[in-house]
Amino acid sequence: QVQLMESGGGSVQTGGSLRLDCAASGFTFRSYCMGWFRQAPGKEREGVATISPNGMSTDTSESVKGRFTISRDNVREILYLRMNSLKPDDTAMYYCAVRRQPGCDLGSEFNYWGQGTQVTVSS
Repeated sequence: QVQLMESGGGSVQTGGSLRLDCAASGFTFRSYCMGWFRQAPGKEREGVATISPNGMSTDTSESVKGRFTISRDNVREILYLRMNSLKPDDTAMYYCAVRRQPGCDLGSEFNYWGQGTQVTVSS
């Protein structure tokens, strides 16, 4: 079955960096759109970035554009999110997800989700 396992979260100070990894299994990773999402306590889930199956096209939220970069390794079947210049507002649980239909942007519906990894940014 589809499994998505996030790692790399932690606690950092403002201005710090983290890289999140999402190890995928149970499906043909290279064939599907992948995305990163986040949810802070008391807030709705927010799309962070999506990436097309071949990695050539991305869609990034304005709130993180220029600071976060989504990428993927279709050989190792890992999705990445490089996060730089972190701010306290970036504090949230971060989830990776896969979309198994055509289309790949932040408005798309995603089908399977990981358990999440916590990112906490202190001022």
